[in-house]
Amino acid sequence: MNSSRPQGLPENAYRPLNEGEKYIPFIPAEKIIPEITIRSVLWGVVMSFIFTFACAYSGLKAGQVFEAAIPIAILAVGLGKMYSRENTILENVIIQSIGAGSGVVVAGAIFTLPALFMLKLNPGFFTIFFAAFLGGVLGILFLIPLRRYFVAEQHGILPFPEATATTEILVTGESAGNQSKTLVVSMIVGGILDFLAESMRFWGVHFNWTMLGTPFKTFTAKTKMLFKMETTSFFIGLGYIVGLRYAFVIVAGSFLAWFVFVPFFGYAQSLAGNGATTMTANAIFGQYVRPIGIGAIAIAGLLGIVKNFNVIISSFSIGFKQMFGHHEGNESIRTDKDISMKTIIILLGVSLISTFVFYYFLTKSFGFGLLTLVITFVITFLFTTVAARAIAIVGSNPVSGMTLVTLIIGSVLLVKAGLHGDKGMAVALVMGSVVCTALSVAGGFITDLKIGYWLGATPYNQERFKFLGILVASATVGIAIYLINATLGFTLPNGQPNPAMPAPQANVMKSIILTLMDPKANIPWILYGVGGIVALLMDILGVPALAFALGMYLPQELNTPLLVGGFLAWLLNRSSDDEEIAKKRVQKGTLIASGLLAGSALFGILGAVLRIIPGGLLNGQKINLLQKLWHIFGVAGKEGHHRFLFASSESAATIIGLVIMAIVSIWLYRSSLKIDKE
Repeated sequence: MNSSRPQGLPENAYRPLNEGEKYIPFIPAEKIIPEITIRSVLWGVVMSFIFTFACAYSGLKAGQVFEAAIPIAILAVGLGKMYSRENTILENVIIQSIGAGSGVVVAGAIFTLPALFMLKLNPGFFTIFFAAFLGGVLGILFLIPLRRYFVAEQHGILPFPEATATTEILVTGESAGNQSKTLVVSMIVGGILDFLAESMRFWGVHFNWTMLGTPFKTFTAKTKMLFKMETTSFFIGLGYIVGLRYAFVIVAGSFLAWFVFVPFFGYAQSLAGNGATTMTANAIFGQYVRPIGIGAIAIAGLLGIVKNFNVIISSFSIGFKQMFGHHEGNESIRTDKDISMKTIIILLGVSLISTFVFYYFLTKSFGFGLLTLVITFVITFLFTTVAARAIAIVGSNPVSGMTLVTLIIGSVLLVKAGLHGDKGMAVALVMGSVVCTALSVAGGFITDLKIGYWLGATPYNQERFKFLGILVASATVGIAIYLINATLGFTLPNGQPNPAMPAPQANVMKSIILTLMDPKANIPWILYGVGGIVALLMDILGVPALAFALGMYLPQELNTPLLVGGFLAWLLNRSSDDEEIAKKRVQKGTLIASGLLAGSALFGILGAVLRIIPGGLLNGQKINLLQKLWHIFGVAGKEGHHRFLFASSESAATIIGLVIMAIVSIWLYRSSLKIDKE
């Protein structure tokens, strides 16, 4: 590798800029290198096609859609070395941006559309395709006016964990020095450890304090208080990049949910039941507390809209001025050039007309089609900011909660307007899919644009070719869902013989829509309202309301480990009186944390493949190689694929997981300290 290449991102890449300071990207604006090439576009399309199938199958099978951006970035770097002229880093950005449309489109589609098949409403291929594609287009168009605010004005304030990990991978593939070694080692450590724990089940990763003995079990049974934590390397890396401040706010929201609201509802139920309640803490959270989190997310999102209203209005006002011949200033520099607002508004108009035509053919009614369009437009417009900010803060998009809000509002309005029954359910689910896909794409696309900002890509190019990635992914997910339904089918509530696909999220949405389409449905408005009040109070107190709301909504076990990584980042930032040494240590820690994330994502795909392929190594339907390995160690029974290798009980196995988590944390910290000796 040429030693004249840049060594890494500028030192101010991850911190707020001082007054008058500017961020100069990895590839400066005045430097022109290949970006849009036949190679980058074709590989991006191939990645979008392959990963859409992979994400759709694993998501319908296991209920989880893995993040495609990181593995695609790694593959882009590797594929570039096959050519006599290696890919430039900006070509790799385009490959990643086009290909990453796969996971976000799949997340929007599989959440709702399989429910149509479960309800015997049998949508055609084009219904699936247009629901995904139109939603994806709306997500892109609504997000572009917010790009400058999120990626530039909030520079160093919002952590962008997934974008950080992907950027570090792309930079390391381009840079000279020891960075590539550090990244590869941390990827191997994070990937292998998480693969052995989650896929091979050598030890446990789902800790809760009832595993510590009878006193904790008794305490939880009486109070319904429960502490839970995932112990994977992935969350150590994620927490490090998120940082201590946001990690603390997120966990505070989670603790309010689990140590205040869950015990409160448990106590209230015990009073109503004369001193006893059979509901577990998890059941109470799902039925009563999670709706509070949904309400908090909704109101936090609306607060964000109010605060960003000037940004949104000014962006669209520029577009209208351009449409009527009043142009603003000079041409932007390359790294700050977007699709013009005039074009955005025109495309948005075309998209809305197309979406109305789609809804008209679906409802066979002008009025119902228009009502569905208005609901889609308003909710997508309002929640685009929520999706982008959530991804920027914690790397997780609460699209499930926002889709539920869409279904609730949409179903109530449709029922009031007289549309219910099979047609009402079909319209509500398709509308939910359009909105879900739009918000999922918006959240994913802000990651792409932040990567481009750090590296010096041209936003105009990313924005144009993102439409291509969404088009390919929408067609592919339509084929995938249609083929899976035709060949395997989807599991119904009353059960269905294997190999039907479980499609867990769609099963939940099917149950919800059956209730919502009942004019007498009991919707928990009070719980949503309580969540809204909590979000308002947090905002008044100066606490980031959306981060707090995410903590209330997301499972506690996904929130609490963020404190570990955040605390490590805080320690490294204060590890030396020499500010330069401390900065270098934090930067090396960021690289290691990014490697932990990337390795876990890559090996997670391997685990998903081994679980879902017929007769695969981790497929539990047969006595296979893994079970034979377990038998050698003498711990596997007839159902050996559900057991742990290094412990005979889940509690003991999870204690091992805690020890390994501590070892990884110490390794990250000590490895980062060594930067001043290199």
